[in-house]
Amino acid sequence: MIHTHSAFPQRRTWAAMALASMLAACGSPPTPPVAPDPAAVPAPAAPTPAAPSPGAAAPVPRPVPASAATTPRAYRADAARHLYERHPDRIWKGRLPPMLHAIGVLDVELDARGEVRGLRWQRAPRHAPEVMAEIERTVRAAAPYPAPARMGKVVYTDVWLWHASGKFQLDTLTEGQD
Repeated sequence: MIHTHSAFPQRRTWAAMALASMLAACGSPPTPPVAPDPAAVPAPAAPTPAAPSPGAAAPVPRPVPASAATTPRAYRADAARHLYERHPDRIWKGRLPPMLHAIGVLDVELDARGEVRGLRWQRAPRHAPEVMAEIERTVRAAAPYPAPARMGKVVYTDVWLWHASGKFQLDTLTEGQD
């Protein structure tokens, strides 16, 4: 005797229920979000300075005296002093410890007005790409540099001695190392 009804109706019923369940899920409202645990919410980041409003006066850039240097090596001292003046809180005071986080040698190209036109690493601290990026930001943020009046433009080189704290000295003005 052959049974023609076996399990086929049950399969059809199961498939219909699964389809109905999926369709119901598509039409149901989304689950409301769960409020975050206050203990797990990170503290807000330090506020960043707001951009000046359209009617506010723009910050007045400090005047930068022209450099009397006649060679890139002489200009290097003017540029180093300028960087130290622009970033006094970033300068390592005193002798540097024997182990530094990074040392880099950077060429800085300036135009006749003292604006940065290019940066080129002679010796990049590739083990610390965050330091490379920070040095480049620091150099660009200090512009304009003293205008190289007697040379028209200049490419000068300095050695960056970088401590793990984020403070630095330039070889031109270093206080030495222990």
